[in-house]
Amino acid sequence: MNLKGWLLLGSFLSSPCWAQLQSLPTYQPAVFNGDWLINPVSQKAVVSQTNQGKELVLSNGLVIRRFRVSPNLATVDYRNLTTNEQFIRSVKPEAIVVLNGKKFRVGGLDGQKEHAYLKEEWLDGFKANPADFQYKSFRVSALKPNLSGQSRTWTMNPNPPTGQELQLTFAASQPELQGVEVVVHYALYDRIPTLCKWVTIENKSGKSLHINQVVNEILATPEEESAVVGKPDQMKKPQRIYIENNFAFNNAMRYDLSDQATHWKTDSLYTSQVNYNFETPCLLEVYPTQGIGIDLEPNQTYTSIRSYELLLDSYDRERNGLARRQFYRTVAPWTTQNPIFMHLVSTDPAVVRNVIDQCAETGYEMVILSFGSGLNMEDVSDANIRKFKELADYAHSKKILLGGYSLFSSRRIDDETDVIDPKTGLPNKGAFFGHAPCLASAWGISYLNKLKKFITETGFDLLEHDGPYPGDVCASTKHPGHKGLDDSQWVQMEMQKGLYRFLNEKGVYINAPDWYFLDGTHKIAVGYREVNFSLSREQQKILNRQNIYDGTWEKTPSMGWGFVPLTKYQGGGPEAVLEPLSEHLGDYEQLMMQYYGAGVQACYRGPRLYDTEETKQTVKKVINWYKQYRSILNSDIIHLRRADGRDWDGIMHVNPALKEKGLVMLYNPLKTTITRTIKLPLYYTGLRQTASVRVGEGKPRAYALNRNNEAEMTVELAPESYQWLVVEGK
Repeated sequence: MNLKGWLLLGSFLSSPCWAQLQSLPTYQPAVFNGDWLINPVSQKAVVSQTNQGKELVLSNGLVIRRFRVSPNLATVDYRNLTTNEQFIRSVKPEAIVVLNGKKFRVGGLDGQKEHAYLKEEWLDGFKANPADFQYKSFRVSALKPNLSGQSRTWTMNPNPPTGQELQLTFAASQPELQGVEVVVHYALYDRIPTLCKWVTIENKSGKSLHINQVVNEILATPEEESAVVGKPDQMKKPQRIYIENNFAFNNAMRYDLSDQATHWKTDSLYTSQVNYNFETPCLLEVYPTQGIGIDLEPNQTYTSIRSYELLLDSYDRERNGLARRQFYRTVAPWTTQNPIFMHLVSTDPAVVRNVIDQCAETGYEMVILSFGSGLNMEDVSDANIRKFKELADYAHSKKILLGGYSLFSSRRIDDETDVIDPKTGLPNKGAFFGHAPCLASAWGISYLNKLKKFITETGFDLLEHDGPYPGDVCASTKHPGHKGLDDSQWVQMEMQKGLYRFLNEKGVYINAPDWYFLDGTHKIAVGYREVNFSLSREQQKILNRQNIYDGTWEKTPSMGWGFVPLTKYQGGGPEAVLEPLSEHLGDYEQLMMQYYGAGVQACYRGPRLYDTEETKQTVKKVINWYKQYRSILNSDIIHLRRADGRDWDGIMHVNPALKEKGLVMLYNPLKTTITRTIKLPLYYTGLRQTASVRVGEGKPRAYALNRNNEAEMTVELAPESYQWLVVEGK
């Protein structure tokens, strides 16, 4: 180290930061020895110090993220401790903020010359850039959930996440930003290889601050593949770090296609890469594409989006899907709520009461007043609120929950309210789904207030929301909730997420069309095409199983809903519907078993659940079976064989923590009996060497597992039928 380096080190050792670091425990390497998807992780998240107080460490036995704190703070080590895989090849700032039109780095160190890898001995020679926000102090606290939700329904995981939060405070060095502080937050969770990162900006400057953009995460990661030529969109992005943020929308019913803030970019500093044009996508930045565009007034605090980083240890689709599903169960436990509901097509009080009675008789738990039922939550007149409060009170007296549907998008209000197309300056059909109102218009603000009032005063237990879709930016300068185009998306998104957080914290269940799980919603479509429910029941059975199979690779069963048209829906003839129910009892039972056997709730849309005593007993039988095995049916799905109409298909639920380690659902779409030898992959049941398997409630039989932890068994499936198996320990 040169003289200047020694002087800087001496200055740091005499600073309050160093004294603060000394109060932390010294980092003790403790790698979890096991499979975190099967075995409980004993290590907890902890913040510690190492390297004689020069570094901060976040670790939980599965992940480590290490920061050099002087002469400025920067991430210098980020590893999956299970594989020892390193995700840092080059030092970058902790965040980037664009304030009053000017770009500033937050933290970071300069001096790295080779950007393909990072050596420990280089760190002492790195320097701080005086133009950057400078590290000031840190704070450690127990992780506080960003949403304190309540539950009125059955919940697989009622426990909020635990862990540690590290707050890193940076101060501006520029005179024009004196009093502006940026706080970089890290939350490391217990038991999963996941951390969450976000940024807050505190304006103590005494004057308004315009926030153009905030990049809350920057990672220079190793590349996924070596490509001498090729454009970024042609090359693989890093596969073993999964990034999710709470700024996702586009009605795809899948996060990957909804993400609006994760950007894999090229790194011009990385000049030793093999790609001739330096176009390898190996630089991660997380920020809303449209920008922020808001003014932060004195003494106000801005909070960025949150990015969640799950470190994966495999390229296997099923294993990585299991990791993502465990991520949701841990980070957003409200997504494990899964009430049994039906969709009622009427708001006639006599019909509603009759269906509530039917639900109570058969074991259903919730009635949703469907689209087309006549429900209007925007009507907050005393008479309308009184009508639906009386129905909600009646439902509650029967221990049944009641809620309903509200449409926001796909509708035109008027020229003053609808989103303004920035290209034409007119309220034309430039919205996601044709016309749409702006949520930040006077009408939109009133709409939100009406929904809150209606739900609060009636005691409704659910909101099924159709829109808004915040991809609908708005160029209006007259709407009271936003100033113009630049802030329109951010403001509408915050308003919408604010509604969902408000409802979740009151215990209201939320079906929403976009990916707002991390801000309070509970369920989204498992994946479907509406016109398919005008097809024949025979087609629907196979299509539904395909949708379930495809829609549960990343989602847990409780996160998706399906659809069963009891009465006509968008077309089709008698061959498409189940009414009269007693005349199609076999199809009704199989459709229920397909959904409940997957742990997926379907919208049974019609005027009733049963029409005869025999129908009632069939519904009760299925619901009682589902409740008997509810925990395992809401557990993770292993995908066995996708439905193709040519041979058997099936799925298997697994949970090593339960008595029932697995539950298998098998289907025969053929018109003849089939006998098949099937290998059940039982690794994720936690069973080794032997397993006990029974067909239905029959006598269990012991099976030896092969070296791949598979049980090989022969099953006979009746024509056009289903069968279920239970796997337990011997």
